[in-house]
Amino acid sequence: MRSLLISLLLVATSLQAQTLKILVQSSPLAGFQYHAAGELWPELRVGDTLTLIREPDNSHDGNAIRIEWRGRMLGYLPRAENRAVAAEMDRGGFVSGRIAKLREHRNPWQRVLIEVFVTL
Repeated sequence: MRSLLISLLLVATSLQAQTLKILVQSSPLAGFQYHAAGELWPELRVGDTLTLIREPDNSHDGNAIRIEWRGRMLGYLPRAENRAVAAEMDRGGFVSGRIAKLREHRNPWQRVLIEVFVTL
């Protein structure tokens, strides 16, 4: 009985130390053709971590979220899909991203698919 209690305590402690990452959005990268994404295209890989940076003072979009890869700007979350993520970031939530899909395509909106996660 004692070893069972110790095992349960270790499992509970381990679960408390873990974080939960929830996929909240999957979107194309907006602005691919205007920023460094085209130049960096050969280096980008599926699964690469992306940094999301809130730009509340952006004159074009008050909910703007800039997407960076290794400190270089790739583009933005699409304006039509950024409100909930912006609100979460404004609340202080931890939001992260990654490259979900890369494909050669004439339409720049079809080249990079990103996933956005909230960590609890």
